[in-house]
Amino acid sequence: MAFVKAALNYAVAYSQALAQAYPYALYFGKLYNVENDSRYRWVNADTIKIPILSVKGRVNGDRDSIGTAARNYNNTWETKQLTNFRKWSTLVHPLDIDETNAVASIQNITKVFNEEQKFREKDCYLISKLYGDWTAQSKTANSTAITAANILTVIDKMMEDMTEKRVPTQGRILYLTPAMNTYLKSALQRRLTATDDVVRRQIEMLDDVEIVEVPSDCMKTSYTFTEGCEVATKAGQINLFLVHPSAVITPERYNFVNLAEPTALTEGKYYYYEEAYEDVFILNKKADGLAFNITASA
Repeated sequence: MAFVKAALNYAVAYSQALAQAYPYALYFGKLYNVENDSRYRWVNADTIKIPILSVKGRVNGDRDSIGTAARNYNNTWETKQLTNFRKWSTLVHPLDIDETNAVASIQNITKVFNEEQKFREKDCYLISKLYGDWTAQSKTANSTAITAANILTVIDKMMEDMTEKRVPTQGRILYLTPAMNTYLKSALQRRLTATDDVVRRQIEMLDDVEIVEVPSDCMKTSYTFTEGCEVATKAGQINLFLVHPSAVITPERYNFVNLAEPTALTEGKYYYYEEAYEDVFILNKKADGLAFNITASA
């Protein structure tokens, strides 16, 4: 059969490439690419159900009789419904660009949109949503004023608390602001020759943690998302965010992405449009896999 060149939908190609770009473009990229995102099933367009099993413990056995058999487990469901519905669109007049370069121009526009608006918004939504859901479960953030002298102690306590709750040590990620990272580097530099066993242990425990520096404006407790995202008036500053990715689920579902050719309806302009259902959740049973240090708003 002879080859027939088909018209390409570059909006679809853009959507596919976008999914691979997130881990490299987002500060919280690893949390947007967790195993939980593919582990649980969708029950409809915007709802995920997570199965939860609870079981009884063992009892003493009896070699001389048979006990009564009974079901010793319960099965429940944790439902997560996406509520974060976002959209974006733009018009491009053909006279503004060479017609043969139309797709590249759309790519340039969407590239800037992603890097300067969308990715930052997704980062801010994730951190503030996780913090809000975490505190809604009666969790309280550490509020110790951090300095270079005590930052290792604060992190050590956060790590210890997670270990006490049986959160895996391998795979933890510590997100911190540039100021906190400076304190941490200073503390590590001063203590490289430390002989105190406690200090050495505090330094060694960081070997199991991936450290990611995040701009402070992407580490606030709350934002407004009327257009893009803005720091909320009374938002606190998140200094440290320790998390195990197994505690988080970040389902994302694009409902529509398209680039339309100029028509009468678009008054002769190219029209790009995308919309998405996307959200961020904590698995309720794994809320101990998150910890925060914050500075409250003045």
